[in-house]
Amino acid sequence: MPRPGAAGHLAVNHAIIKWLRAQGHEVTVLLTGARLAGPVELYAEAHVAGPHVRHFGRALFVTSPRALVAQAARAVLRCLPRSLAARLRAARNQGDAMLGAFAAPRDIRWCAQAVARLAPEAVLVDTIFRGPLLVEPELRGINSVIIAHDLFHRRAMAFEAAGYTVRPAGLTRAHEAALLSRARAVGASQPDEAEAIRAMCPQLTVFTVLKPAMLRPPPPAVRRIPGRLVFIGSAALPNLDGMRWFLAEIWPQLAGHGITLDIIGACGTTLRRLPPGVRACGVVAELAPLLHQAALAIAPLRTGSGIKVKLLDYARHGLATVVTPPALAGFQAAAEAPFIVAGSAVMFAEAVRRSAHNPAPPDRAMAYCVKYYGEVASFGGLEAALRAPGTVPAALYSGAV
Repeated sequence: MPRPGAAGHLAVNHAIIKWLRAQGHEVTVLLTGARLAGPVELYAEAHVAGPHVRHFGRALFVTSPRALVAQAARAVLRCLPRSLAARLRAARNQGDAMLGAFAAPRDIRWCAQAVARLAPEAVLVDTIFRGPLLVEPELRGINSVIIAHDLFHRRAMAFEAAGYTVRPAGLTRAHEAALLSRARAVGASQPDEAEAIRAMCPQLTVFTVLKPAMLRPPPPAVRRIPGRLVFIGSAALPNLDGMRWFLAEIWPQLAGHGITLDIIGACGTTLRRLPPGVRACGVVAELAPLLHQAALAIAPLRTGSGIKVKLLDYARHGLATVVTPPALAGFQAAAEAPFIVAGSAVMFAEAVRRSAHNPAPPDRAMAYCVKYYGEVASFGGLEAALRAPGTVPAALYSGAV
């Protein structure tokens, strides 16, 4: 479910829902899948409905037998040795990287019928993988926006260039353009991708939309720990690939320099045999305590596309980040940007050694967030797209985990 502190796209989805409700809109989440935290999950951000779930008060229940079986299978995978679990997941996905899964036709029909009942004035669709909803007859005439999150054909090309097998196969620029063209407007995750979508779909309204960087400055009593690094990452392939590269090529160069690393999220618990000084924190309820203790953040990503929300999470907590050029793609270039760019393993290690024991004051990072990633910059384009056909008193967010 869309939540703050979750994977980047889920955090953006949560920010959109929160903003819509703050604007006075009524939001219903149509969930085409049922990948909940368990058979029952508490969720109070919006009303949720779907073919595999039921929502009673704050409790969201899985009702589909097939979804319950799939949930049990995922729980079993989490209990297996990591290497075996990774092999089983790759075999199930028939590839190394799963870009996304198209919603089942029966789920699309359920959502189309729900749209007819709800009669919303706007439908927001979570990525091209839910895009087939927009060709259903019930959607004719309704204002529609795809929240793209990524340009998936670019991500596929990056993975394949790095030697990974990608699913779904054959996702080309033309195919992605056709899927995006079903909407009236598209929200891109960064300016470069917005320009690419305009070239692909010149008839569409295209804007950028992202999670606003709400500032969380460190409390006066909290002191950063010299030498402590932090990385946030889910178990998605770009994070795993980047962290494997960091641990293999960069970490040995940091030995003897009093440097430690906290890995927040499922990335750390998925990796095997972490070296001394590296701690897997897993998924945490609150990022602030760990980010306020760190002296420096890292983003050693080599593949992928879309804006890296983790960099904004670092900056809004006052942290500078050592970052590779691919991880920095799409961010506003500015003198006050809190990013130290390193294009090789040697440069990355040098930047960490130079900065980890001299934490930068938080003012610079937070000023960058306020100037370029405040609420107006994040949601101005979406607000205009929703209001373009007329005033929008209600909005429907159609998405899946």
